[in-house]
Amino acid sequence: MIKLLKFLKPYRNYVIVSLILIFFQSISELYLPNLMSDIVDIGIVKGDIRYILQKGEIMLLVAAGGTVSAIVASYLSSQAAMGFGKILRNKIFSQVENFSLQEFDKFGTASLITRTTNDVNQIQMVIMITLRMVARAPLICIGGIILAVSKDARLSLILLITVPILAFLVFVLYKKAMPLFDAIQKKIDRVNLILRENLTGIRVIRAFNKIEYEKKRFNEANIDLTNMSIKVNRIMAWLMPAMMLLLNFTIIAVIWFGGIRIDKGTMQVGDLMAFIQYIIQIMFSLIMVSVVFVMLPRASASALRINEVLEIVPKIKEPEKPEEIKNIRGVIEFKDVTFSYPGADEPALKNISFKAEPGKLTAIIGGTGSGKSTVLNLIMRFYDADSGSILIDGVDIKLLPQTKLRDMIGYVPQKAVLFSGTIADNIRFGKNDAADEQIRKAACIAQATEFIFQMKDEFNSEISQGGKNLSGGQKQRLAIARAVVKRPKIYLFDDCFSALDFKTDAKVRAALREETKDATVIVVAQRVATIMDADQIIVLQKGEIAGIGTHKQLLNTCQIYREIVLSQLSGEELI
Repeated sequence: MIKLLKFLKPYRNYVIVSLILIFFQSISELYLPNLMSDIVDIGIVKGDIRYILQKGEIMLLVAAGGTVSAIVASYLSSQAAMGFGKILRNKIFSQVENFSLQEFDKFGTASLITRTTNDVNQIQMVIMITLRMVARAPLICIGGIILAVSKDARLSLILLITVPILAFLVFVLYKKAMPLFDAIQKKIDRVNLILRENLTGIRVIRAFNKIEYEKKRFNEANIDLTNMSIKVNRIMAWLMPAMMLLLNFTIIAVIWFGGIRIDKGTMQVGDLMAFIQYIIQIMFSLIMVSVVFVMLPRASASALRINEVLEIVPKIKEPEKPEEIKNIRGVIEFKDVTFSYPGADEPALKNISFKAEPGKLTAIIGGTGSGKSTVLNLIMRFYDADSGSILIDGVDIKLLPQTKLRDMIGYVPQKAVLFSGTIADNIRFGKNDAADEQIRKAACIAQATEFIFQMKDEFNSEISQGGKNLSGGQKQRLAIARAVVKRPKIYLFDDCFSALDFKTDAKVRAALREETKDATVIVVAQRVATIMDADQIIVLQKGEIAGIGTHKQLLNTCQIYREIVLSQLSGEELI
């Protein structure tokens, strides 16, 4: 957790001023019992009303000063803690944005969300309470002990019994709670995972009548979390009653032995009252520290999880000596590329070699799991190849800055991803400074204008989260428009035409053919009809190239391609 405190640096002035104010608050609290002692021993005993009023006014001023200090200190400590949380969330988000897909797969979306929200909140709360309590508690405790000893040193020996007992209680509970809080955070991850899967997959769940099954699955995870939380709280529930019991017994002992000393004339009543106040302050300061210690295990578990994210080194790194392609043409070349997904038994791609050139359409087809989408993932550097090289205009993509690489690529994923905002905002996502005319043209090429103009606000129509108010085909056409408006040198279409009907598919491909005539185009497809006119078709089978050529060539030379074609087209449609 100490590693994360560096994010408090921008708020160090707030922290310093807060600590100074807490110091004044502590001094005022320690001074009040002494004033009360003087009022009792001098003012009340002697019947001096003027003295009582003078000391009372001083008490009010001291109390008011302490209250103002406490309020301002609380405000500043809250500002520092909230600012710390903001910086830490930004840092985690920036780190996650740099992750390769391999790091995303390692942590999981639900866990990353929990770490960015719940875990940060835990640490944020501890810092806020620490600034308020832990800085104040030592001052109150040490000052209280000194003043208590000054009132009656022998009576102060009671603390030698009670303080070690309190410290032992806190230590035992801390040791028991620490591993359990880490388990709670993991169970929260599990609940978030199931909840996220249900919210995103509600259509499938209902279609297969799995609502009761999912309820049972969520209920099991929820009960598991609840039981673990109850177990922790059952342990922590002992702390406060035990401490209050110890405090009350301490006060009883002080009153008992203090009464004996008053009876013997070795102690005054006012001093005993002040002594009791100091004992209460000392014990409560220790209780405050123990409360922080109770919260520390959970915050420490959260800090470990956050540090795990911040300290991970992304597999995909920026080149130490980046190269630049001055005149971008977009020639893509794979040279003996082999790639395996983490934990996979077999490579997803084996010794893949091909070249895709500008002005030509390269299509990739094959069965499920043959590695078609993996080819595009490697070009985008979502993953790095295990061996071999991928070149763009003769330069290895590992030597290109990632932003420069992706700037020259227009990518349309297999599953269209849209963001909340207007239709224009989503298309402009491909090019921030795209003019309205460019957006309209891109939408026209993607055959999206036919449904956009039917909407009330046309391009200013709002899209709900994830594009829930659009059909699959409509979302896919907007995703295509988003890539087209960018006017890149390389287009990557990952089986994005499958959501379109045959008529729209043909229109989109015809419009794209004119728009992309000077660009390199790679299309991953399942439909043979989509790629029959490709200049080059690559057939993949179990991660290996089974054939390369045109449609006519492959019909004669590649048995796998011929089987795929025959499964989709009639004999008259083959040529």
